[in-house]
This record gives sequence, C-alpha cells and structure tokens, in this order.
Amino acid sequence: MDRSLSMELVRVTEAAALAAGRWLGRGKKEEADAAATQAMREMFNSIQMKGKVVIGEGEMDEAPMLYIGEQLGTCEGVEVDIAVDPLEGTNIVAAGSSNALAIIAVAERGHLLHAPDMYMEKIAVGPEAAGKIDINAPVFENLKAVAKAKNKNIEDLVVAILDRERHEKMIHEIRQSGARIKLMQDGDVAAAINTAFDNTGVDIMLGSGGAPEGVIAAAALKSLGGDFQGKLIQQTEEEKIRLNKMGISDFNKVLLMDDIVKGDDAYFVATGVTDGELLRGVQYKGNIGTTHSVVMRAKTGTIRFIEGQHSLNQKR
Repeated sequence: MDRSLSMELVRVTEAAALAAGRWLGRGKKEEADAAATQAMREMFNSIQMKGKVVIGEGEMDEAPMLYIGEQLGTCEGVEVDIAVDPLEGTNIVAAGSSNALAIIAVAERGHLLHAPDMYMEKIAVGPEAAGKIDINAPVFENLKAVAKAKNKNIEDLVVAILDRERHEKMIHEIRQSGARIKLMQDGDVAAAINTAFDNTGVDIMLGSGGAPEGVIAAAALKSLGGDFQGKLIQQTEEEKIRLNKMGISDFNKVLLMDDIVKGDDAYFVATGVTDGELLRGVQYKGNIGTTHSVVMRAKTGTIRFIEGQHSLNQKR
C-alpha cells in the first residue's frame, strides 16, 4: 500500500471526530454516531483507492452508509479492505466521558477478518508481553506471564475490562490475584491500544466485547508490535450458521493476530473525540477545531501523533 495513504486516512477520522465532538454530553448517541458516519463517508470518497467495507455500521439493509460491502474511494488505485468505527463510544460521547474515538483500519484486499456482529472473547497486550499470552489459560497464568515479561509484580499490573455482569467471575479472579483493575463503561478498542503505551498505565486487556472491534484492535496492535488473541462466541443458531459460512466449524478456535489481520501491511488511524489516556478530544474555539490523532503502519512500525487545526468555516 502507498505510504501516502496514511495522511489521507487521517483526514477521514478528523472529519468524523469534528462532527461527533459537537454532541459531547448532550445525551444523543444516535445523532453523534450519524454525524460521524456521514462526515467519514463523504471524506472517504476523495481518496484514490478501491476500498471495500468489511467491518462497518451494519449490513446493507441496516445502514444507509458505511455498510458492509460498500465500495469506497475513487475506484482507482490500490484494492483494500476497510474496517471502520466512525464513533467508537457513542454512549461515551452522549455522557461526556473519556476515550471516544473515530477509527479506521485498512489492509490489502482479503487481509482483514470479516468478523460478524457478535461477541468475541479477547486478550490484548503491548510489545513487551507479545507471545507470552494464551487466551485459553487461566487468568492468573496470563497475569503472571505479563508481569514477568514487563519486569513487574502482579500487584503492579493494571487490567482493563468492560464493566459488565458477564465479567463478574473474571473480575473476581483478577482481584484475587492481587492485580489492579480499570473498569470501562465502553470503548475496548481504546483499552487494547493503551496496553502498548506505558504512559496510559494499562498492562493487559481481558474480557469479551464486539468482534468487529476486535479486528480493529488487532490491526492497531499489529502495527504496535503487541499481541491480540480472540475467540468468537456463538450464542444463537443464526450466529452458528454465519460462522460455518466463514469456514469456522470449531467454535473454540483461537484466532491469532495473523488470522485476524493477514500479511505484514496494515494501517490503523484514530482521532480522539473525547479526552483519553492516549489522545485528546476535539476542542472548538470560534471557527477553529483542534484534533489529536495517531497513525500507525504495521509494515514499518511507524507511529505518528498528529495535531490538526481546522478552519470550520472552510470545511463542509
């Protein structure tokens, strides 16, 4: 993929963040998501590429734009798979909380897992603990392995996990181990990425969440040299049929990084909508909007943080 693609993708997430940020704390998550989706969709069509949405806002009959299978770009140039989450954290924006992001992951055509909209069990760590985790191992064993890899005591670790009833047993096991916990209301993509940056204070992410978000998180961690493992959780007969169509008959199959994001080239781009540990949220002053973004590329291991100032009067 052309390295100039990274800056084009930043423009897309910036547009989505600028649109969604206006809804901060206003209690209207659907409106915030719709604003981000429309802004992202419009900006995509200015990029010279043959893009296909493999993870998006839903199936064709469920979403008016950025639906799975939609073609994006000018239909010229490189053929790519695109995973989008125009607003990762709709509830976060509605409540005015932290860590909402506008997100894109891009890989060569056929290289991103077409994960269905179902739950995925996940484990994510940064570069120091890459190769040391096992999603099938007991919680304590994974915590012990991460602590050893990072030259820490288990008591020093911080585990990010969604605050959900389904995680009660896991939360109890983490507390029994002596590790500390950061409970999240939403936004497990941000939590997975945070494991790769020391300044965020997060060492490992555990628990289950959306499978599409798992693919996006894996693309980020591949670029960061981290590690991600997932297991799709089949809960209904319909989901079982869908997995069979994907060629997955073993419902306990562990999806490793290369199963989720194939090859050695992928981009991950995110712009902060609300303030978080890694990225600042959108700020507005008069006709100026300020954004903070991160761009990563797996092939080169390059990570760039970009601050943008935007004249809102000159943007659609």
